[in-house]
Amino acid sequence: MASVAKQTYAQRAAKQTNPAARALLETIERKRTNLCVSVDVTKQADFLRIIDTVGPYICLVKTHVDVIEDFDSSVIDRLQELSAKHDFLIFEDRKFADIGNTVALQYSSGVYKIASWSHITNAHPVPGPSIISGLSSVGVPLGRGLLLLAEMSTKGSLATGSYTEEAVRMARANRDFVIGFIAQHRMDGVGLRENESSPDEDFLVLTPGVGLDAKGDAMGQQYRTPREVVLESGCDVIIVGRGVYGKDDAADPDAVRVQAERYRAEGWKAYQERVGISA
Repeated sequence: MASVAKQTYAQRAAKQTNPAARALLETIERKRTNLCVSVDVTKQADFLRIIDTVGPYICLVKTHVDVIEDFDSSVIDRLQELSAKHDFLIFEDRKFADIGNTVALQYSSGVYKIASWSHITNAHPVPGPSIISGLSSVGVPLGRGLLLLAEMSTKGSLATGSYTEEAVRMARANRDFVIGFIAQHRMDGVGLRENESSPDEDFLVLTPGVGLDAKGDAMGQQYRTPREVVLESGCDVIIVGRGVYGKDDAADPDAVRVQAERYRAEGWKAYQERVGISA
């Protein structure tokens, strides 16, 4: 069988046992897009307008609902409506990083009740396996999926080497809930000890730090092109924020659509080349 990176999204979806992973791959295939837009704005009107604009072009929207200054429960209701309207999944970029009992409460309760509406969330591996146990106690019954932060796109990130290897080992031990990684490269074979094997291992790789017009920003973010991320590094989903909607939250919707389609097209073209599908 072809390596995972050479298989189509549809082929990989058919083998997934986690509902969130399967749904994401099916959405990617159905909509012909591996673009996730990260909507990091502070007003709910801007948040919802951008998502409604980019919705037709994305497989996934990445949110940070705790930065919305005028948040109330209606934001989640509307977000779910947009998810159904435009056929995309929701990824709350919470980056949990605490002991199991605490993260279970943060995931299920409080103001945001993340597990009730976010198909996918993520966590730092720093606390060890207990963080997965805590989150999975909430997420598995709801059919949710978890990504571990194996690598980051910021300059000087400490998520390298043995840290990344341990993240992958933790994922392998919890494949019912951990569906993949936030990373810059495929993790196939990473962290395997002598005489260990992982035949046909298929973890999703979602990659931030994607840009077509800039190589970085003033806060240490480093950008690579969709081609570098999808074709050369074998990643599955490109995550783009300001590259789509710009620095102005009130950007012209037509301009946002142009950029969303631009990134969608570049990401899909790189995928087609990777798996050997003619355009």
